[in-house]
Amino acid sequence: STPSNSSAASDVYKRQIMSNLDSDFFNSTTILELKQVLEKVAKEQYNTKNIKTTSNVDNTFFNSKKPFDLTNEELIQKGQDYIDFTYESPTIYHVVANLTKDLTDNGFTYISEKSYDEWKNLQKGGKYFTTRGDCSLLAFTLGGQWDPKTGCGAIGSHIDALHVKLKPASIKNKFEGYELLGVANYGGTLNELWLNRDLGLGGRVIVKDSSKKFKTVLIDSTPDCIAFIPSLAPHYGEPSKFPYDTESQTVPIIGYFNDESREEAPPTKEEKASPLFGKHSINLLRYIAKMADVRVSELYQLDLELYDIQKGTFGGLKKDFLMSPRQDDRLCSYPALQSLINFSKITDLESSKDLNIVALYDKEEVGSLDRQGARSGLFDNSVARILSSYASKDIDSELLFRTTLSNSFFLSADVIHLHNPNFDSVYLEHHKPKPNVGVTISLDPNGHMATDAIGVSIVEEIARINGDQLQYFQIKNNSRSGGTIGPSIACTNASGVRVIDLGIAELSMHAIREVTGSKDVGLGIRFFTNFFRTYKQVLETFGDL
Repeated sequence: STPSNSSAASDVYKRQIMSNLDSDFFNSTTILELKQVLEKVAKEQYNTKNIKTTSNVDNTFFNSKKPFDLTNEELIQKGQDYIDFTYESPTIYHVVANLTKDLTDNGFTYISEKSYDEWKNLQKGGKYFTTRGDCSLLAFTLGGQWDPKTGCGAIGSHIDALHVKLKPASIKNKFEGYELLGVANYGGTLNELWLNRDLGLGGRVIVKDSSKKFKTVLIDSTPDCIAFIPSLAPHYGEPSKFPYDTESQTVPIIGYFNDESREEAPPTKEEKASPLFGKHSINLLRYIAKMADVRVSELYQLDLELYDIQKGTFGGLKKDFLMSPRQDDRLCSYPALQSLINFSKITDLESSKDLNIVALYDKEEVGSLDRQGARSGLFDNSVARILSSYASKDIDSELLFRTTLSNSFFLSADVIHLHNPNFDSVYLEHHKPKPNVGVTISLDPNGHMATDAIGVSIVEEIARINGDQLQYFQIKNNSRSGGTIGPSIACTNASGVRVIDLGIAELSMHAIREVTGSKDVGLGIRFFTNFFRTYKQVLETFGDL
């Protein structure tokens, strides 16, 4: 229902119309007035609904020039929200599914990339999202007063994390009664960091039902441990030393079968009809089918992985730290998307002059390739689709597209190295990020990061205006730098967009469990929200630099 003041206003309009009624009720003037009233009430109802669903945001920030801020308690709560999100999103497919629900619950509308009419007829002042391959996502808010020639503000991050992937044929001969699982590493796993951990099984299953139609089903064994990779006791001397052979010595164990604990029953004729029969053990197929709530014979293909099932937690004497699995890089992608949702809650999108975008990619850990990676064109293709709503005979669409990109600013948000006091000597002086301080600008003179001096100046000015504190990181000359999606975005079809690399710092990068500050998720949300609100006014002061 509309608020009381809206109800009163609509009643006045109704009485005005009723007073004008006569035998010619359905004259065009009255119908037009009625249409205008209904449109006004509908808009008020929409806005009221939007405010009600965003009651967790302080309304004092709505359309205010005051920088968005969070109390200490709210910063910690954002960390807890992230812990819960990570636990409920063990694989990239669960990440996209849960973020999709988050967006939908907050009024965002899904548009398929395969659609034509929907992209051509975007509602100004609307908020939308699209996905690709169930493992990449792009969301945006389209200001009602946005001028494409002024560009957009974007945050990009990756949502893939290191994991262990089931092989296309995971079946292995039982060894002395042990049932083993054939797996492959993704992005550098199956090392000593993955030994002796409780591993769950999850991902997506492609199912072909009785009507011959295909669908995907998400499965997740959490909280049950399905597999583990044991280390060899140090008593054995040389053979127990790392590294182990990742093909033969880090093979997950998923069961033990002897004469007293053999399979419940031999495979049935129907089970043998599954195209996966013979590629995976019947015990595993039955377990997967049970989780997916389908028959073994309906299983068509598996896209599954092993992951750490232990839930994240706060740690330290004063709960200064947040420990959890898969922080690289849901630690930046989660706050990025939450900040866009935040922005949509505290901004009158009808009068907004901004196009704000969050793009979340797969495959960063293995080169950003594939149709879901940062080099796939998801960002620039989406910008081009958005611009189709502004097309006319008088507009040069290609020139408008290039102009939009040239006036845009893209934050490549990825985790960076938090200062480790046990290895202080590997850090460059004055470039040692600390927990619970603020986001870190990532610098590299050799092109591994897209950051340049102008980009740093812009971000510093945005932070200054909003009271956000920045940190800086650059690798020492005798160390190897990692990479991000930043250079990939800057060098794809989106060439012309200014990209800067920054992110939230963490310890134990690429370990099965990583550590950040307990307030750092919240600080990321605060910084990214303020970025969306103020980047344009800052960019204008830099002119053609």
